[in-house]
Amino acid sequence: MMHPDHLQQLTDAKRVLESPGIAARLSNALGTPIEKALDLLPKGAGELVTSATRKALEAAMKAALTGMNDDLKPPSKRLHKLTAAASGGIGGAFGLSALVVELPVSTTLMLRSIADIARSEGEALSEREAQLACLAVFALGGPSASDDGTETGYFGVRAAMAKAMSDALAHVSRHGMAQQGAPAMVRFMSQIAARFSIPVSEKVAAQSVPIIGAVGGATINTLFMDHFQKMASGHFVVRRLERLYGAREVKRQYALIPTSLS
Repeated sequence: MMHPDHLQQLTDAKRVLESPGIAARLSNALGTPIEKALDLLPKGAGELVTSATRKALEAAMKAALTGMNDDLKPPSKRLHKLTAAASGGIGGAFGLSALVVELPVSTTLMLRSIADIARSEGEALSEREAQLACLAVFALGGPSASDDGTETGYFGVRAAMAKAMSDALAHVSRHGMAQQGAPAMVRFMSQIAARFSIPVSEKVAAQSVPIIGAVGGATINTLFMDHFQKMASGHFVVRRLERLYGAREVKRQYALIPTSLS
């Protein structure tokens, strides 16, 4: 039997994890549907976003966890939002051309914040599995174009990525994070990049709207950071409860929470 306090924490986590994606928040910020902003992107923007997303994840994986220990302390969400806003000003001022410069910076900042949240929920960042779990949060930013009905919810995404994550964990346990070109790591990073590139495209589209500019770019990056901080908070609450009650029981209780509360 799950303790009532923990059940409430799981309910709050589901409310976050099953909420509308970043596109809805960006649409509110723009005052126009994000689909219209996407139509403004130049031809070939999709390929650029996909390439930049993969490179940004690789750069973040190298840099974000450096110097972070396992000390249990509250996450510095506000500080990370402020730094994200600063990098977003670059994207807003220079648009798509700044993506290859701005995205690795903002992605590294987000991964740093994700790891900070993970640590606050009891994750040992010195462990490879926890590090990969931090990276996997980027897959929670929006559905993949290849998703079917079983892969769009939180546990659906985790199930879809389970094999790739298991293989990647086996690899990094033997060789560390340095050998990124190994097939197991390539598959894992490709799955994350495929999902992360969708909200990145939406963010780039929002920043490309002519009236947005640098100030709007900072606001959009703050929303982007806030979204992934919330995904991380929900994800690592679930993982903490899984360590207490077991994965099967947490998944069962999660499914019993009414969808109207999510």
